[in-house]
Amino acid sequence: MRDQQHVFERGTDGPKVIVVGVDGSDTSMRAAAYAAGLARRQKALLALVYVQPVIAAGAALGAPVAQTTAQVAEELVNEIRVAAERLKGVFELRWEFHTFIGDPYNGLVKAADELKADAVVVGASEQAGHRIIGSVALRLVKAGRWPVTVVP
Repeated sequence: MRDQQHVFERGTDGPKVIVVGVDGSDTSMRAAAYAAGLARRQKALLALVYVQPVIAAGAALGAPVAQTTAQVAEELVNEIRVAAERLKGVFELRWEFHTFIGDPYNGLVKAADELKADAVVVGASEQAGHRIIGSVALRLVKAGRWPVTVVP
């Protein structure tokens, strides 16, 4: 008997929405490029998601945390727009940029749920500590709610 709890198929042939986490790191930008290729070939919507971290300590000390993370989001969307413009006419790709606030794992889970993602793509963690406590990618895989691709 088929387990109804883990159903990825939404009655379509291939994914309709591919969510990719971006934060400006090299691995996240490679993940975005990989996800863009998947979305283009599948004629799926590419949802690029930046999760704005909540930095309580900085905010408590009066640092302009919200302004800084909003600036990162603006720089990311501008970089993505420039890349999309360069490819216009060569490759057709539907994409959207979204920001969520929180820690990367919970932000990507919320994004994937709200956007009804059929697949999630993330870059491999570049932080050594994640080998011990678990990376965002590993936590997404363990959640088992979407197919997850981890790009090195």
